[in-house]
Amino acid sequence: MRGWRHAVKPGITHWNVLYLIAPSYLSTPLLCLLRYGKPYRGQISGAVVTSILNTIFDLAPPYLIGIAIDVVVNEENSLIAQFGIASITGQLAILSLLTLLIWSMESLTEYAYSRLWRNLAQTLQHELRVDAYSHLQNLELSYFEDRSSGMLLSVLNDDINQLERFLNFSAHNILHFLTTILFVGSTFIALAPGVSWWAMAPIPFVIWGSVVFQSRLEPRYADVREKSGLISSRLSNNLSGIATIKSFTAEGYERDRISADSNAYRQSNAKAIALSAAFVPVIRIVILVGFTATLFLGGMAVAQGQLSAGTYGFLVLSFSGCCGPLPTSAN
Repeated sequence: MRGWRHAVKPGITHWNVLYLIAPSYLSTPLLCLLRYGKPYRGQISGAVVTSILNTIFDLAPPYLIGIAIDVVVNEENSLIAQFGIASITGQLAILSLLTLLIWSMESLTEYAYSRLWRNLAQTLQHELRVDAYSHLQNLELSYFEDRSSGMLLSVLNDDINQLERFLNFSAHNILHFLTTILFVGSTFIALAPGVSWWAMAPIPFVIWGSVVFQSRLEPRYADVREKSGLISSRLSNNLSGIATIKSFTAEGYERDRISADSNAYRQSNAKAIALSAAFVPVIRIVILVGFTATLFLGGMAVAQGQLSAGTYGFLVLSFSGCCGPLPTSAN
């Protein structure tokens, strides 16, 4: 087992299982996770592609609404009319068929990426659990002397379940975030360069805020992790030694110890919650600046004849649709 990490690094939360079994030349748990995913590159590629396509289809409604406004306002001079369809009825019919197609493709790609990511999560979860247990089983007895069974059980069970959650949801959310920024940002710049810079200004602050909050939350969740391991170990030891507790009539004493550990866990969680709960509201205030600028500057551009009503409707709707969920995605 030479070259393998023999200790769980503090403050890593649900990546602990990867630090437990990662070779020493892999400096980050994400690299270790990618190493486990190498045999499933085809499945990962399919999941990535369907996630990106689903995001693009999900971003389509503001575009469709903008085109619809353009049809109603400009009639024979609309964008669709340039393709030879002069009547409003024909233009709206084409737009309706396009809407049906896009929404159907969105549903299909959502099913595809959900199935691919979740099956991949189950496969990697199985391999990580088996490898982690095999690695622990082959360590020297001295390794277990200063580590609680509750902490090791948390790594083998809770951390692996958290990795499953990461692959089930967070992987798609990350791709959704990046695709949204690139797709909508490029459209903003192409349609309204004067407004786009204000609209996209909050994005760097969202990314910076995510990094800052993560760095400050990490030690707090590390403490939560430690308290969770202690209470799990206490419960496991007490249940296995329940006969001894009863023989010494120590039920009250042990109940007080469990209460103390549980209260410490509750207080540790409260400190983490106090900071994590502030993330979304703070980031949303930053995004509000971009939305207000888009609303005001875009409206002024329409009034001055520099921007069409359809483009303005698209800018406002797409900003609220794509940047509204950004705080949650970044979180």
